[in-house]
Amino acid sequence: MISPTTEHCCEQMTTQLNRQCDRHPDTSDCVDVLVRFSPRFQEYGIVIHDGGSAKCRIEFCPWCGHRLPESQRDRWFDELERRGIDPWEDGVPAEFEDGRWLTSAPGQL
Repeated sequence: MISPTTEHCCEQMTTQLNRQCDRHPDTSDCVDVLVRFSPRFQEYGIVIHDGGSAKCRIEFCPWCGHRLPESQRDRWFDELERRGIDPWEDGVPAEFEDGRWLTSAPGQL
C-alpha cells in the first residue's frame, strides 16, 4: 500500500502525476495531464478528457508495467460505515480525504 506521502512506481509516473500547467489552473482542464492518483482510494487512472473529472482506473503503470496497488475503495466505504458515517450525507473526516486513514491503526483516528 502506498502511503499518503506517495512514491510512485517510476520516474515517468511521478513526472506525470506532478505535472503543472501554466495555462490551466485546474489540471482537469489540461489535455496534457494523462493520469491521476487518488490517495484516499490508492487508485491510479487515465484521465478522460470529456469536460468532467472522470478517469478509467488502471492496474498497471503505462510506462514501466509495474503492478499498481490494489484499490482501497471498498475498504474506505466499509470503514466509514463502521464509524456510522454516510459519505453522501455526512461530512467525511479530513483524514479520509488524503489517505491518512490507511496508515492509522483502527481506533486511532
